Amino acid sequence: MRISTAQYYATTAANYQRNLNNVMKTAEQASSGIKLETAADDPVGAARLLQLEQQKALLGQYTTNINALNTAQAQEESVLDSINTVLQKVSELTVRAGAASLNDDDRKSIGAEVAQAEQQLLSLMNSKDANGNYIFSGASNNTPPFARNSDGTYSYQGDQTQLELKIGDSMSLGLNDTGWEVFQQAINAARSTTTLTAPAVDDGRVALSSGLVSSGPAFDASFRGGEPYTLSFTSSTQFVITDASGNDVTAEATGAGKFDPNNKDGSDITFRGVSFALDITFQASDTPATADAVIAGHSFKLEAKPDSFVSTRAPGNASTALVTQTQVTDAAAYNSFFPEGGAVLKFTSPTTFELYTRPLTSSSTPVTTGSVAGGVATAAGVSFTMSTTPAPAANDQFDISVNTHQTQNVLDTVSQLRQALETPTAGNPAAQRNLDSVIASSIANLSNAKNQVDLARGAIGARGNVMAMQRDQNQSTDLLNTSTQSSIREADPAEVLTRLTMQQTMLQAAQLAFAKVSQLSLFNKL
Repeated sequence: MRISTAQYYATTAANYQRNLNNVMKTAEQASSGIKLETAADDPVGAARLLQLEQQKALLGQYTTNINALNTAQAQEESVLDSINTVLQKVSELTVRAGAASLNDDDRKSIGAEVAQAEQQLLSLMNSKDANGNYIFSGASNNTPPFARNSDGTYSYQGDQTQLELKIGDSMSLGLNDTGWEVFQQAINAARSTTTLTAPAVDDGRVALSSGLVSSGPAFDASFRGGEPYTLSFTSSTQFVITDASGNDVTAEATGAGKFDPNNKDGSDITFRGVSFALDITFQASDTPATADAVIAGHSFKLEAKPDSFVSTRAPGNASTALVTQTQVTDAAAYNSFFPEGGAVLKFTSPTTFELYTRPLTSSSTPVTTGSVAGGVATAAGVSFTMSTTPAPAANDQFDISVNTHQTQNVLDTVSQLRQALETPTAGNPAAQRNLDSVIASSIANLSNAKNQVDLARGAIGARGNVMAMQRDQNQSTDLLNTSTQSSIREADPAEVLTRLTMQQTMLQAAQLAFAKVSQLSLFNKL
């Protein structure tokens, strides 16, 4: 095959240009240290770099989230530390208020200090973070978590959702603790009631406290199963306890029903997870010979506090109707069917309604339905008395929260203590017994509340340890990511210089070869 001179020159020029481009590109790599400028340089490497850059961006976001979590945890821990300090102060005031030497004015003065602590607690529990969000409201962080009701009790207005942030590919941590978990779930020791049933008029000889729950499992499993109990005194040293069916269960009580009436500090009766304080006070006219007769016949009913309800009208209701009264009318139906977490009462017309498990969603199905009779809507063993003027309208909703008294908001504990300290007891044995009972239950409940706060602080510490470990892991991954990106994008100086030398040599050789070949001609041989 013959090659024309023009074709030879064109081919040689193209080859020379290609070699020159290679030299210039390699020289640029040697100068910048970068070997992958565009995807065309290394398509596989470019795709891998894209993946690594996406991973690096995620690692950066994880670091940002960890920093946000650290800030949030530090703020929450600071607030919890302040709350514990206030609770410790109230505990000390409670112990001081129990001194027998104090009079009504002394206790009123202590009550004023407790009132200040109550306001301080409410303010702390409604604390905001640096972004202006309420710390303990869960996902509803624009709503104050705690509000005081018209009757002096407190309600939790947030939700039970713990916000979370991702700190790793498969790791998320809570940003906050909800007020429901930290403050609403403190075990309530005062879950039982004691009612004098005989004699008809209290003669002041026998005092039996409302009782403190000493064992939650025993209380739930045993005490509630046989209530109401009847504790009857048969003499000045013996009592008998019978359950609701009339069975004698005295053997389960401390001392099998025997006690010392002359014990100056009273006697503690422990029965099915509940401790009752018994005090016998003989009158001046009583003698050892009449002791049995004046004590025998005293009788008390022992039972758990009945569940209470708070009904809240939905803001969007068409009518201004209210639930004026709520009570359990069928204990069996209530225990079996009423939603444990609360309910939503929804009216489908002024006279018909549906009861749903809270919260109500578009996919919710009613637990039960019914009709209003005499202004009362009865559902799952609970009767809701409605205001008749105006009557409920279709689609009106009422949020029904249930207080089973198994747990108690620490604000309610402090509020009950304050009210008891403000109530005069001079010359009023019943008021004095109530004060003693409230002080005893407050000491126990404040201790439980502090334990609950300590659990939250412990959880913060545990999350901090997890964050520290995850931060180290993220940093290690980031270093590996950076190293891998560098190996793909950056040039090896030795390899680049070697290649540049070789390409320059090839270019020079091509130039010499072209010069020699281009001079070959028949005219040069003539």
